[in-house]
This record gives sequence, C-alpha cells and structure tokens, in this order.
Amino acid sequence: MTSVLTIDTLKENEKEAVGRLLVESYAQYKDSYAKLQDWLDYASDLAASVNNPNVAKFLVAKDGEEVLGTLQLFSDSEMAYNKPDLEIYSPIIRMLAVSPTARGKGIAQALLKESINYAHEIGAKHIYLHTSDKMSKAIRLYEYLGFKRDTSKEFNKLNFLVKCYRLDIQSF
Repeated sequence: MTSVLTIDTLKENEKEAVGRLLVESYAQYKDSYAKLQDWLDYASDLAASVNNPNVAKFLVAKDGEEVLGTLQLFSDSEMAYNKPDLEIYSPIIRMLAVSPTARGKGIAQALLKESINYAHEIGAKHIYLHTSDKMSKAIRLYEYLGFKRDTSKEFNKLNFLVKCYRLDIQSF
C-alpha cells in the first residue's frame, strides 16, 4: 500500500499527537541549550503551542491518520513572538516539525509550500520564518525554496541569534 500525504488544518483530536511530535522533532537540539531547564521550558512551550490562540493557521501533514509533520502560521510578529517592534506584518512560519521517522520524504517541503500558497492567497507580499544556526538542514531547505536572509528582522534569545529568512511572494 502506498502512502498518500495530505495537508490539512489541525483538528481538536490531533492536538495531543501534534504536541508530542513537536517535542520529538525538536529533541535533537536538546544538547544545544546552555541549561537543561531552558530545553525543558522550550519542550513545554512546544507541547502547549497546540492551544495557542494567536495561530492564524495550523497545518498538519498526515499519511492516513498518522501525523507526520506540522507547522504554525502567524499573521505578524506581535502574534508570533509578542514582538511588534520587529514590524513584520506578513505571515510568519513557526514550529515546523517532521517526525524523526518520516524525515527525507518531502514533508517539510510540502508544508512550506502550503504555507507559501496560503500567504499568496491572502495577498501577502512576503512570508517570514526565524531559525538558528543549529538548524542547518532546515536552513538549506529554506534557501532551496528561495528564502533569503533578512538581518533587519533578527533578534537574540537565550544564548543564540534568531536569524530571519524572508520569501518574496511575487518571486515564488
């Protein structure tokens, strides 16, 4: 039986599975945190993010009923980070996650393309995301899809620089 990847919006009965997926996916970065408590706080935030009322669109990639990936879209920097001073008034991609057992199958790319389509549909001129150097594989995917670094929208969190990448929708 062949697998069929579908992308839809998060359903109430998927929240627990998506919360677990987020923590499992980001656990690979656990050792990059200066303090274990910083990772534990982040893991707790990841799991709780499934109930974040500020998410404009919450995407879930599935094979049948199995949740394989997810990402969250926010309308602007205030909703995404409580940082209106970043002055981003276009969609922001956050918390892109793919199950460790499902990586390399194009799931992240499919989720990102669906996000770009969403931004296009709502008439946005840009779509943004933030990442850090520890996510080098993800950065390569973002650049492959045409995202360019936008240093004017970067900030520091804990002990690392949060880098910004922007895709100009009209060029996609």
